[in-house]
Formats: sequence, structure tokens, C-alpha cells
Amino acid sequence: MTTRTVLSSDDIDRAVTRIAHEILEANTALQKSGTSNLVILGIPTRGVLLAERIAKVIARNEPGTDASQLLGRLDITMYRDDLASNPTRPVTETLIPSQGIDDKVVVLVDDVLFSGRTIRAALDALNDFGRPRAVKLAVLVDRGHRELPIRADFVGKNLPTAREERIRVQLTESDAENSVVIES
Repeated sequence: MTTRTVLSSDDIDRAVTRIAHEILEANTALQKSGTSNLVILGIPTRGVLLAERIAKVIARNEPGTDASQLLGRLDITMYRDDLASNPTRPVTETLIPSQGIDDKVVVLVDDVLFSGRTIRAALDALNDFGRPRAVKLAVLVDRGHRELPIRADFVGKNLPTAREERIRVQLTESDAENSVVIES
């Protein structure tokens, strides 16, 4: 197996900062106010970590914003269409901010966008918690190969890959380092 690092720690930090600013700008244009009615939901596992980083950058740049009030996590395990082939997936707790998601702009955050099936499951799960005004998608890496008509609104890096290649995202909160690696 060969590996190639495509994003370093600094590259990831820059991508997260850019995504956070793009979310803030898009929400300001949509709502006429920076973070009012904004909810950021990470998809476990690394999507949650990226969502935390994004919320911290937004809070640093938007006066009076509390990152914890923006942030939540959305477990999609029971909404996946591959449970029969992968039944041992652990279920984690879904945490929706206290203001809920009704009439909010919800930004779903994940590490890698590939087939679109994870995001389809997230949209199904989201319906059980309310009716957002809009749902946006932020991903660190978009690698193509979509099977469903889903696209990200905010992308850290577009990385065209071969179908048999694997993208491995490592974040210091869960791994030894910050990097994105292509394995082939």
C-alpha cells in the first residue's frame, strides 16, 4: 500500500478557517445577521471534530457568539442503507442545540464526501428533529464519485481520486496527527 499526504496540518487549519468564514458570510447574506439562527451539526466521528473547529473559528470572528450554542452532533447510524453489511457500527448520542433546528440554517459537517450516502442518511435523521429553514453541507474533502445528487456548499479541498483509493483523515483530537492521506 502506498500513501501520499495531500493536506498537512497547516493546510487543514487553513481549510477549516476558510470554511468557517464562508459559512459566516453565507449565513449573513441569507439571514442579514452573522450567527443568529445558525446551527452546526457534526457527523460522527471526524465530522464532529471538524464542526467543533469551525464553530470555534466562527465564535472568534463574530462578537458575542458562543461556539457551544451553535454546535451539535447528528448520529446517522440507524439511517444508513448499509447496516445489513456493517451491523457493528456503534450508535452515538445525537445532541441538538437547545434552540432546536426549526427554522434554522443547519450546516452538516463531515470529513469526506464520497458517494453521498452518508449525507442522505443525515438528511433523513435531521427530519426527526425538526424542519430547518435551509440545510448546507461542509466537508473537508470532496473526492467525487457521487451516487446521489448531493454536493457540498463549503469544501476544504476537492481531491479527485480513483474509486479504489481511500482517503484517511487524521485529526489530533482522535489520531496522532493532523493530515489527509490518500492510500492506494
